Parts: sequence; C-alpha cells; structure tokens
Amino acid sequence: MSRSLSQAVLLVDGYNIIGAWSCLKKTRDTAGLEAARWELVEALISYSAFENYQTKIVFDAHYQNTSSNHQIITGNVSVYYTEFEQTADTYIEKSCASLRHEIAQSLISRVIVATSDRAQQLTVQGYGAEWLSAQQLCYRVQDSVCRVRKKSQPLKQSKGRFLANSIDPKSRQRLAELRMGFK
Repeated sequence: MSRSLSQAVLLVDGYNIIGAWSCLKKTRDTAGLEAARWELVEALISYSAFENYQTKIVFDAHYQNTSSNHQIITGNVSVYYTEFEQTADTYIEKSCASLRHEIAQSLISRVIVATSDRAQQLTVQGYGAEWLSAQQLCYRVQDSVCRVRKKSQPLKQSKGRFLANSIDPKSRQRLAELRMGFK
C-alpha cells in the first residue's frame, strides 16, 4: 500500500515578486518595503491554505549585515530572511537540492518556485522543481480569491415562481386556512 503524498512546497522569491506585481510595487513606493512584504505575505496566506501548499517566502539580506531569520506566520506559511551576502536565489537553490531528496522519499509531493528570474528558473528546474513566473503566481492568487468567494456565497435555492413557495410551512398553512374561511 502506497503512502499518500504530503503537500507541495512553494518557494517564493519575495523581492522578485514585489518588483513584478504592480500592486506590491505601488505599496512599496508609497508605504515602504515592510508594508509591501506583509501585503505579499497576507496574499500568500490565503492562497497557500486554499491550495494546501507549504509556502516559504524568501527575502534576501544581501545588502544588510544581519543574520538569517525565520518566522512561522501560519501552519502553511513561513518567511525566511537570508544571511548577510546570501541571495534569495542561493537559498532557494539549496532548498530545491535538499527537497529533491524529500520528493524521492515521498515526504512531499512537489516543489514549485515562484520567480521571474530566468537563470533561477533554469537552475530550479534542473533540481526537478516546477517554475511559476511572478505574473502566473499573481493570476493564481487572484483566481483562488475568486474561487473562495464563490464557495463562501450561499446557494440561492429556487422554490418556484410563487410567493407561497418561499414562506415557511406554518405560514403557508395559516394562509390556506384564511383562504378557506377558517379563523
């Protein structure tokens, strides 16, 4: 009997996505980089839950003299800040290399990398990961929002064209009695 595969892993090059999505660029330019980062995180929280992805959003600290940092946002979403002089690309490549072994052991079903960096695309595909451009990710996030809204809307049940069909049985009985002359 085969084991069922666990969820897929989505690795997101955070600054690459912020630079590619017009809404995030606008937030970055008006409210700052921190606001754009958290807008991206919030968008991916819902998307990851809907798609059942284990999402790792990677921001590089390439120009900041800081140590690496890892924050668990939800059960499905984590944010990673790389070490000083380490790029998000390097972090993602190393993750793809190690996750390849987890796929082989059926611990995860697949690895998806979201970035519009062409060199990164080719490298991660070499590790067996799937690739999504920043725009494809944007469309998929927007599509999931629409599907969630559609699922959460109550279904309208048509009960026919007569008003009597849309009222409760007790009221319907009372109206029938009035119609027949009973009080």
